[in-house]
Amino acid sequence: ERALMYGEVVCTERRGWKRVYDLAERAIPAAVLHDDLDDRECLRRLVALAGQSLGVGTRTDIADYHRIKAEQFDSVVADSGLVPVSVRGWAKPAWAHPDALASEPRGRHRTTLLSPFDSLIWERARTERIFTFTHRLEAYVPRAKRIHGYFAMPLLAGGRLQGRVDPAREGTTLVARQVSLDGAKSVAPMAEALVEAASWVGCTDVRLERVDAPELREPLMAETARALRQAPDAGRPSTT
Repeated sequence: ERALMYGEVVCTERRGWKRVYDLAERAIPAAVLHDDLDDRECLRRLVALAGQSLGVGTRTDIADYHRIKAEQFDSVVADSGLVPVSVRGWAKPAWAHPDALASEPRGRHRTTLLSPFDSLIWERARTERIFTFTHRLEAYVPRAKRIHGYFAMPLLAGGRLQGRVDPAREGTTLVARQVSLDGAKSVAPMAEALVEAASWVGCTDVRLERVDAPELREPLMAETARALRQAPDAGRPSTT
């Protein structure tokens, strides 16, 4: 870890939870490795890259992206290429990357379950501000005090966060231990996301356990059954 911190080695891949390291001079292209930058230029590039990745963000959002200090952000933002903007509903000033301002959003949206560690929702205050969605990892919360489950994964659909599910695996069955939905409109996206998540871990079946809105349980079962029938290696949904 010390060698990684000082740039003597780099992580080239992961095998399960383990990192695979190699010498920096073997893994990084020479043109990049020998680009000798001073600290200020490194900070400037980190701020510019964070702004490009986020599109728009507050001082805290952009500084947090690469875990730099707010004062470091202040020292280089004027030279970063980011544009000061005001965002409706945001109390604090913001900065946007020029590419984000160049055209209207195209509206292409993915339907999927997000890891609690996904960069889209990692910064909780930003998630609440943009999506009006409060999410906390409850893995370290005592079971009796959990609200949404041990490893609840938010549902991304239509550019919004529309619910969450706490998943588990039993053999070839994906178990939705607890499902929370943002109304009936979220039923079909959740079913689609559950079936996709089952394929990630080699499951061909989905079992629903607790659904926070009881009136949505049957519709979700029906949609999940339909999605499973349309999936390769289709299984049959079950409940407990």
